This record gives sequence, C-alpha cells and structure tokens, in this order.
Amino acid sequence: MNSNPVPTPPPPAPVVPRRRPWLWWLHLRWGVGIGLIAALGAAQRMGWIAAGGGASVSSAASGQTFTCPMHPQIRQPGPGRCPICGMELVPVTTAAANLDELAVRIAPAQRRLANIQTAEVQRAPLQVELRSVGAIAIDESRMATIASYIQGRIERLFADYTGVDVAQGDHLAVVYSPQLYAAQVEYLEARKALAALSPSSLAIVRETQQKLVASSRHRLVELGMTAEQLQELETSEQARSRLTIYAPIGGTVIEKLAFEGMYVEAGEPIYRIADLSTVWLMLELFPEDAARIRFGQKVDAVVQSLPGETIHGRVAFIDPVVDPKKRTVGVRVEFLNADKRLRPGDYATAVVHLPIGQTGEVYDADLAGRWISPMHPQIIRDEPGSCPICGMDLVPTSRYGYADEPTPPPESLYVPRSAVLMAGANSVVYVETEPGRFEIRPVTIGPILRDKVIILDGLQVGEKVATAGNFLIDSQMQLAGHPSLIDPTRAVAAANRNTPLSLEPVPVTAVPGPAGERLEELYRVYFEIQGRLAADQPPPEAAVQALHRLAGELRTDASLPEAARLLLGEIQSSSEHLHHLPLEQARLEAFRPLSHAVVTLASRVRGAGAAEPFTHLFCPMVKGGAGDWLQPGGQLAPGDLRNPYWGSGMLTCGDRVRVLAPPAAVPPEVDEPLQPLLAPEVPQ
Repeated sequence: MNSNPVPTPPPPAPVVPRRRPWLWWLHLRWGVGIGLIAALGAAQRMGWIAAGGGASVSSAASGQTFTCPMHPQIRQPGPGRCPICGMELVPVTTAAANLDELAVRIAPAQRRLANIQTAEVQRAPLQVELRSVGAIAIDESRMATIASYIQGRIERLFADYTGVDVAQGDHLAVVYSPQLYAAQVEYLEARKALAALSPSSLAIVRETQQKLVASSRHRLVELGMTAEQLQELETSEQARSRLTIYAPIGGTVIEKLAFEGMYVEAGEPIYRIADLSTVWLMLELFPEDAARIRFGQKVDAVVQSLPGETIHGRVAFIDPVVDPKKRTVGVRVEFLNADKRLRPGDYATAVVHLPIGQTGEVYDADLAGRWISPMHPQIIRDEPGSCPICGMDLVPTSRYGYADEPTPPPESLYVPRSAVLMAGANSVVYVETEPGRFEIRPVTIGPILRDKVIILDGLQVGEKVATAGNFLIDSQMQLAGHPSLIDPTRAVAAANRNTPLSLEPVPVTAVPGPAGERLEELYRVYFEIQGRLAADQPPPEAAVQALHRLAGELRTDASLPEAARLLLGEIQSSSEHLHHLPLEQARLEAFRPLSHAVVTLASRVRGAGAAEPFTHLFCPMVKGGAGDWLQPGGQLAPGDLRNPYWGSGMLTCGDRVRVLAPPAAVPPEVDEPLQPLLAPEVPQ
C-alpha cells in the first residue's frame, strides 16, 4: 500500500467577467427604444391602441365604430389612421352626420380634404350643337338622263367625254333611224293629201285627213323631234333620217353611256347631266335630334377639300321614316354652288345650332317675314312669287314655324354636368341647403350637353349643388343608411309628398230636382266604395256599376254646369273597370283619379236638399302622391279617418284639408283650410 498521498489539484481560478464598453450599452438602449416606438406606431396605425391613454379601451367597450372620411369602406372598432390615405379615423356617427333622413353634414375639415365644391342652379338660354358628318351629293331635282326616243345607230356624239359642261339647248348626239325617216315621209304625204282636197270634198273626208295629219305630227313628237325640227321639216318638205338630240338642261355630263356607232333601242340612256349649281349634303341624325330640326333651318358646314372655310346651307328635307337598320333619320341640306367648288362625293362636317326647350316659333333674321320655296330653301324672297328652279309658288316662312318679329330665346334650368350622379334610371344631385348640410334630391333630367345637364324637375334657380366630392357625400349617405344613388326610393317618395288638391274658392251650386237627387246618390255610392277600399276589400260590383251609370246620366244633363259635366265624364271613365282590378291597382290607377274628380265636383255642385257636409282629406304617404279623398261629415276625430289608399296598413294616416259645406250653409269665404288631424306616419 502506497503511503504517499495523491496530491490534490489546485482549485480553478475564479472567472472574472469581462467589462463591456459603455458604447455597447448605449447602442443596445437605442435599438430597444427605436423598436418599441416602431411597435407602438404600428399598433396605433392599425387601431390596436389609441393616441390617448384610455381611449382604445373606452371605444371598444362602447362598441363605437370608426371609419375614414375619404374611404368609407374602412371600418374598425377603435380610432386610428386609414391604411389607404393615412387620415385619422372618425366615429361613424360623426362621419355620416346622421341628422335627418335625407341629408348629411360634412365638417369643414373633411370638406377641404374631399375638395367638395358647389355651384348654383341657373336658368338661361342654351343652345346645343348637333354635329354630324355627311357626303356631298348631286341635287336629284336638277339631274336629267338623255335617252334615245327611237331605234337606231349613234352617228355622232358631240359631248364625247365625262365632265364636259353643256348649256340648255346644246346638241349632244345625232342618231340615224329609218323609223324616223318613214314617219316623216308619212307626215309629209298626209299634209300633201290634205292640201290636194278640193273645197267641194265631203266634210267627213276632210275631217279624216286632218286627223291623219295631226296623228302623224304627234308621232314625230313622240319620236323626239322638237318644235323647231318640225317647223324645219314642214318648210323644207324634205324627210331626214338623222335626228339631233339637244340638252334639256344645262349642267355637267356626269355619265357617258354610249359611243359612236353603237345601236340603241328606244329609251336607252346616252348621257346623264347634272346641274351642280346647287348640291346636297346628306346627314344621318338620331331621331330625337332630327325631331327638333325644321325645314329651312340654317346649317354650317366645313368641307374636307376646303379646310378652314365655313359654308352655309339650309335644311331641305327631313326623312319621315327612321332607318330600321341604322336607327337614324336622313336629313338633306341644300347648298348653293355657283362656283362649282363643292364636288359630289366629298365629305363635310356639319353643325346645327338648336335652342334648348324651344316649343314655339324660332326667330331667324334671314327668314323673318319673308317667302321661301317649298322645294329649294335657298330661294328666299321678300315678296310672293314662284321658284325660279322648280316653278312652285313661294310660301311664307311662318308656315315652317319662323317668327316675323324677334322673339326672346327660351330659357332652361341647368346644372354643371358633374353635379348629376346617374345610375340606371336614377339621377340625383346633392343640394347644400345650409352650410355643410347636403340633401339628396332626385331630379328629372332633359338633354345632356357637353358640360351641362338640363333639369326638368327637382331643382330651383339659386340652389347650390355639389359639383365635386359628391361621390363622397353619397358614400356618407350609404354609411348612415340614408337614401343614396344606389337606392333613392325613399327620397323619391319624399319628393312625391305633394300638397293637397287645390280647389277654386267658388260658391257651391245647388242642383234642384231629380238631377240633384242623383248627384247626392253618386256621392253615397262613392263613400261606399271608399269604405270598402279602406277595409282592404275590393269595391262591390253593384256600387261600381251604379257610380258608372249615375256619372253617365248626369254628364248629359244640361242643367249642370259645363265644368261639372266634364268632371262627371272623368268619373265615368275611371269607374268603368274599378271592380275588375286588383286591390293595389284599383286604389292607385282607378280610385285616385276618380277621387280627384269627386272632390272637385263636391266643391262645386251639390243637391238642393243636401244637408250633410263632406270632409276633404289628404294622405302625403300615398305612392306617387296625390292621395286625396272625401269622407262624409264635418267633425271627424283622428280615429274616424279611413284611408282608402293604405287600408289597415295606415288606416288613420291623413290630414284634414277642408270641410265642404252643403249649399245652404256655405259662407261667402268658403273652404278655409283646417289644421291636420293626424301627422302622417312614415312607413319603415
């Protein structure tokens, strides 16, 4: 056993940590700080936290929804910034400005960012420029075809190339024809036989010979001989086998259809000549544009071969038929072309200036109080006469709707083109009724010009409409659940809340005798029909037939005023098929016009023995408006209303307009409007 102990190794030296340099710690702190700031910014941008301490928690707890004023599709449960544009998100209630059913409010800051601009609705004379492209064509009324009257051979052609100008009466061709020679010999022999008859010859023989001479001469005329050629034949008494053909009109040879030595049949064309002193411009317009053009209207055109030069013509013809393939209407414009610079086949751009909204006469200084040719509108004279071209009598320009004296140009209501939002059959604008409040307004539009839209209904002069940023306003309306461009039905219904039927304040006429009794019976039958409709039941056939019969009998009664008989005619026509229609259709299409006539009739005529007053009622919630009806009695409580247009849906919805008292109780100032019985309920 080894007595020497094993030596124990010495303990390891303690590890002394290496001291980091101070710069390393500084970099670490900077990196952590920058990362934390970036994380906080990203969280705030995504809306996970708010800029304020407890805003996020309170917003999430309250269920508030935030959105971007510029991009309403961005919605989140807390504040933050829009990931698209970086704008600060705002609560939906603030963005939508849910103040009323038909409008939103836009804050000034949002208005500046969205660049919302407005313009006033204006009324002024407007003109629309109809532009079209057409081709120059030959005036067909001044074109002639030169044909051979006889069978024969062409021996000479004087106009021997296309494009040569000829004058009226110039010789064009010489045709050899044995047929013509035989006809001339026959005529000369008939003349000699007539001259050889002695004075003692029988009258019947002389008369027969005279007829033979006249027939032979007429045959030569039919073969193409002119009066001068016949005179020469009778003087020389020498038959000729050659016939010279002369130009019937002056103009330009546009087609040469024969050549020398050619045999032709009777009626075969040799030349075509056109007088190019007037030419046509053939245009194609849409039917709605052609409907506003009239004969004689001035047209400006620029021909392709004459750039920069404007020529003036007038409308000579408007096709009465729409082309079934192109769906256009042909319009023919006539131009004077004495210098022959306008060539058929050339293209031209035409501009027609039309006043918008013109329904009456048009003033044209060149046509005022003058006379015009019905075939050639370029022929305008100060006095009546005949057209030098066609020989027709000139007619006054007033026949075509031209005024003799200057007339004020028509005015149209219009807005800038950008103000109108259109989708399908819907057209709306946003009207700034007060600073920052934009109200949706359905409009009926007319013609759309280059930068303007004509407004037929829905706006008034001086109102301000949004012309830029209106799509943002429409998106705010959608966010608030209000009517918008996509679904403006509630706005249309609100626009149709018209006023009650206006009645003239005239004394009620008392109708005596059987006519008055039938009149009161007509009212009783009407009340029966009104009550059945209010009970959601179809009108009884017996009542409808009785109403129709009574109206027919009374409309022919001469004791009633003319105005009352006209109203009875409306009642008769509206009630004919009332009981055959479905309930909704019977209410709006038949009962409504019938009720209007009955209300007006009751304000003018009653039976002489009538003692009960009637109450005129009006419902502003009827689809399409004009919800007037009558009920018997003059002291109606709110629960007594029986709305025939809604029935159980809104039975007591309506306003009491006036009480129509019977004739004996009518004071001098009748039918003063009363206060509403019940404010109408808006159906949800």
